[in-house]
Amino acid sequence: MAEPMAARRWARAFWTFVLAGCLESSAAWGEEPRLTFEQHVRPILKEFCLDCHGAGETPKGKLDLRLKRFVEQGGETGPAIVVGMPEESFLIERLRQGEMPPGEKKVPPEKIAVIERWIATGAATLRVEPESLPPGIDITPEERSHWAFQPIPETVLPPQVRSNRVRTPIDAFVLEKLRQRGLELAPEADRWTLIRRATYDLTGLAPTQEEIDEFLSDSRPEAYERVVDRLLASPHYGERWARHWLDIAGYADSEGNGSEDTVRPFAFRYRDYVVRALNADKPIDRFVIEQLAGDELVARPWINLSGEQVETLAATGFLRMVADGTATGGGDEVLAANQVVADALKVVGSALLGLTVGCAQCHDHRYDPIPQSDYYRLRAVFEPALDPQHWRRPSQRLVSLLTEADRLRAEAIEAEAQKLQAAVEEKSKAFVAAALEKELEKFPEPLRGQLRGALETPADQRSEEQRQLLDVHPSLRITPGVLYQYNQAAADELKKDQEQVQAKRAEKPVEEFVSVLDEPPGARPETRVFHRGDHRQPRQVVRPGDLTIAASEGKRLEIEDLSSESASSGRRLAYAQHLVRGDHPLVGRVMANRIWLHHFGRGLVETPADFGALGSRPSHPELLDWLARELVRGGWSLKRFHRLIMVSSVYRQSSSRDPSHDAVDSDNTLLGRFPVRRVDAESLRDRILQVSGRLDRRLFGPAVPVAEDPVGLVLPADDSPRRSIYLQVRRTRPVSFLEAFDAPVMAINCDRRIATTTAAQSLMLMNSEFLLKQAGALADRLRAELQPDFEPERPLFERLAALAWRWVYQRPISSEEREWVQVFAAEQSSALAAAGSDPQPDRDRERTVLTNLCQQLLNSNEFLYVD
Repeated sequence: MAEPMAARRWARAFWTFVLAGCLESSAAWGEEPRLTFEQHVRPILKEFCLDCHGAGETPKGKLDLRLKRFVEQGGETGPAIVVGMPEESFLIERLRQGEMPPGEKKVPPEKIAVIERWIATGAATLRVEPESLPPGIDITPEERSHWAFQPIPETVLPPQVRSNRVRTPIDAFVLEKLRQRGLELAPEADRWTLIRRATYDLTGLAPTQEEIDEFLSDSRPEAYERVVDRLLASPHYGERWARHWLDIAGYADSEGNGSEDTVRPFAFRYRDYVVRALNADKPIDRFVIEQLAGDELVARPWINLSGEQVETLAATGFLRMVADGTATGGGDEVLAANQVVADALKVVGSALLGLTVGCAQCHDHRYDPIPQSDYYRLRAVFEPALDPQHWRRPSQRLVSLLTEADRLRAEAIEAEAQKLQAAVEEKSKAFVAAALEKELEKFPEPLRGQLRGALETPADQRSEEQRQLLDVHPSLRITPGVLYQYNQAAADELKKDQEQVQAKRAEKPVEEFVSVLDEPPGARPETRVFHRGDHRQPRQVVRPGDLTIAASEGKRLEIEDLSSESASSGRRLAYAQHLVRGDHPLVGRVMANRIWLHHFGRGLVETPADFGALGSRPSHPELLDWLARELVRGGWSLKRFHRLIMVSSVYRQSSSRDPSHDAVDSDNTLLGRFPVRRVDAESLRDRILQVSGRLDRRLFGPAVPVAEDPVGLVLPADDSPRRSIYLQVRRTRPVSFLEAFDAPVMAINCDRRIATTTAAQSLMLMNSEFLLKQAGALADRLRAELQPDFEPERPLFERLAALAWRWVYQRPISSEEREWVQVFAAEQSSALAAAGSDPQPDRDRERTVLTNLCQQLLNSNEFLYVD
């Protein structure tokens, strides 16, 4: 025994010496000099091991890895570690051999090395460990210390930065970060750039030439602020910013139930609710409450609903946007219903909490402090309305919008229609009888009498002889449907009478519906934790509430049901009010970050739906916290928040790159210039229609249907020029042009669009029927609207090209570009002649060349990007 013991002592001394040296080197390089269980080892074990060795009531192999003391104690095979001796530690052996954890996912070598170093240097802990732990994975102080779970502090503004560029506190925060790296803000963008940038940001469209000219000539000190205010008051503001929210809500006009993908004919009411709410600057707290619990704000019974009440009910569409495989029945409905609930919770988590809560559906979250029980507590908030055991399909969630007056009017019209119908039927009987009598006259007696007798006998009382007799003479089977064969005039008269009946019925009010998420009266279902996320294995009951980590220790939200006499449980309303009362650590930060993201193309936190351990840390944490508090201080006004951002010097910067700046901050994380952005898919289509003069600016209404053309491209019906937000969003049939430019296909939702550059985009711009038609429409508009006094001294084609530059690029054409246009026109004309496709008069040839020129402009980066 002496030799092995001596070997172990030697190995322990060796590892202590080696790793002590490593730690000294690490300290010299500014790295963490001391490894502890809580900070460095437990996160690795939680990610890979605690699901089996700590999450359940009985850990596998009796090995509990939640505390260092438990690890050292070990399980059925003895101690898991030997302090100071990683090579003698059974845990390290199993990790190196890939036997632990089972399955494909293994602990990476670099993380095994961390555990080895920790063992070799004494297996330290930060604090004295408790004697015991309750079942499950607890939330540690280290996890609570994560930035996103901290209460939002009253941020102290940076010391006044001596600069005339500080217009708002935003500028002070950003300048402080820049100056720490020896950088400054970029120069301010020129006015032409600012109005194009602001108009795109707030409306998704380009400014008109008149708006540009007015701004450029406005010498008042607050001319730019006036532009921002005008744009915020535009009805198109709501359309633009609704698109951003509809992404995170997962908006779709179809159910996503497989290839059938049933259309949701009334989903548009939720989309229109969002547009109206944003245009009205509905406070964000009210906006959130209505979407989570709008049904609880409208008193029952839901008859004679006002427009405001319909809007409030339509808001609950937020929780009904995910795919619903139960739309047409069939299959395992309980399984499909549970999937709907799971997806709805993912939307709530990413949209409002900025967390991937769905990862805790089957087990404790491996990275974030979200126990599985917390996931089901959150599910319990919504289960009275989304109860898989008492599931309601989409068709069972519709509320009629007919008022009592509408119903009475419909009944009166129906009574009139029935009188008309009765008269038509009497006349029809007379015509049929007359035709039959005339037909009977063709038969001799006694056959005529036998036939008459058979016809007068009720069908179910005819003898076999009578039935055979009539079968032999089918011409006597005269009905209103074949009357035209015997008396065309009579048939025509009946047709006109029937049209009058139909016209009368058409006067009835059309019954419309709104799709609503609500709770059946008295619904108070129990929510149980599903073992491994399997709905067939329910375990312990949990009460509704918020995530434990979202509150200080011991103060998490617990929701009590309203009495059974109440129309609803009150769970969703209580939860929504809790989220937006102003002190939630996540909601304000998530909202502020998402608004920033859509102004700058990137959030202060680059992962807007993941503020957890795997998400990115904020580039400007103090600024984010200040913005979150300012959002609440400003009464949750979104328009006020836009203005705060857009009047800052940070927003007004030029996008021009500076090599010296790029050498320090190559990806512009510190916001030392404004980012150049490609316009998104919907704005690109809308701007093309705007330039061509075809854009239909009407607001609201049912979605424009889409269909495939002969080559398989999905297009709006009848080449509709409605704004893209009003095009039908079919999960199985995304509009091809929009999909090519990164519009999301809603599997669940889209928390952030990633702009790509692909060959498909170039092909779509060069070859799609849509782009070619708009280029032709732009050419026709140029020829129709060219004014005689516009550059009258130049040749016609050059004048048209110069006007095209004004409309497409919104700037004058340069001398170099004029020369290019001349060469382009000559080459195009020669090519048309050489191809033998130029038999048309000069004016038609000019239109073809001008159309090709317009297509080139609409394909160009200057049109596709905004700086």
